[in-house]
Amino acid sequence: MRVATLNLWCRRGDWPTRRKVLADGFRELRPDLIAFQESIVTDDYDQIADLLGDGYEIHHGGARTPHDGAGTTIASRWPVTKLHERDLSVTSRVDPAEPWIGRVYAAEVDGPEPLLFVNHKPSYPLHMELERELQAVATARMVEDLLGSGQRHVVLAGDFDATPEAASIRFWSGKQSLHGLSVCYRDAWEQAHPGEPGYTFATRNPLMRWDWDRRIDYVFVRCEAKGPTLRVDRCEPLFADSVDGVWASDHFGVVADLSPRPSRT
Repeated sequence: MRVATLNLWCRRGDWPTRRKVLADGFRELRPDLIAFQESIVTDDYDQIADLLGDGYEIHHGGARTPHDGAGTTIASRWPVTKLHERDLSVTSRVDPAEPWIGRVYAAEVDGPEPLLFVNHKPSYPLHMELERELQAVATARMVEDLLGSGQRHVVLAGDFDATPEAASIRFWSGKQSLHGLSVCYRDAWEQAHPGEPGYTFATRNPLMRWDWDRRIDYVFVRCEAKGPTLRVDRCEPLFADSVDGVWASDHFGVVADLSPRPSRT
């Protein structure tokens, strides 16, 4: 399966030229599952349907910014049997004016390998790592509750707004516990490119207005006792170069090819 995540940057900048780059890129890439952030849905416009066309089930998170319809979206080539959404307003500092930030949206997907696909969007302000930690724990608990005793793959993706050394990402990677809980997910980029920076918020992108390079967008695969339940065959940046001078978004995305691990007896 091919899994992608991308923060679309809404319709900011020169949207008509960005739209063409994005639509052409997704048409060529043909991912099976996509987690979008900053996707726009209004009464008269569905940004994801516009970009992807036919062939996907498109499910939009219910919490969206009132003035422009920004939020999160999951797109799947396979049937989605159930959706789950949870507010991650873990402290009073989580801004209610942007209700989709500090939120998790998950889809139970009936694909060749039944799985739970989770679009995790924690808080972004630099000083709010406490909130990102608490939001990571809340999402991890939700995932474990949804799994119960069943055996399903879990793919976790999104704009996590934290670098690999941050406590929230170390928690996801199984390198530390937080608030009485530990989990382990395999970072697809680190698996495919160990030690490489893989910046997804990069100063070489003129649409990115911050002043330093960071890797903050991820695809993770949940591990059981002896490793991830899906093998990472490939992981690459997505929309990480301009096309005829046009940059697709202020973020670079991530795309990963995953496959079932061979059984070991």
